[in-house]
Amino acid sequence: MEKKRILIVEDNMDTYELVRFILEKNGFETYSATNGRDGVNAAVEQRPDLIIMDLSMPEMDGWTATSLIKKDPQLASIPLIALTAHALPGDRQRAMDAGCDEYITKPMDLAELVETIKEWVNKK
Repeated sequence: MEKKRILIVEDNMDTYELVRFILEKNGFETYSATNGRDGVNAAVEQRPDLIIMDLSMPEMDGWTATSLIKKDPQLASIPLIALTAHALPGDRQRAMDAGCDEYITKPMDLAELVETIKEWVNKK
């Protein structure tokens, strides 16, 4: 069975390495982008099975990157999970309005993250 491919768009290398490690340990193939602009480009080039998107990043934030990905008919069906420290009232709705399919706050529960990803890639 082919491994599901996950694009991790995250500018914090500690967070990226933790998420990458746990996903690869669970049988996923991962690749990365460190800002929103590179994340959009990677989504276009790689067509991942799922995207994990930080919301606060340099060059282009995750809200903008998510909106661009979801407006592209070739990418719109890719499940996109916000993984963010933004936990204020209204942040979740703002992320969902941008096009996120799911919203997980940092620090994240790793088991919950993996289960959520498995659910979304199996829906696709």
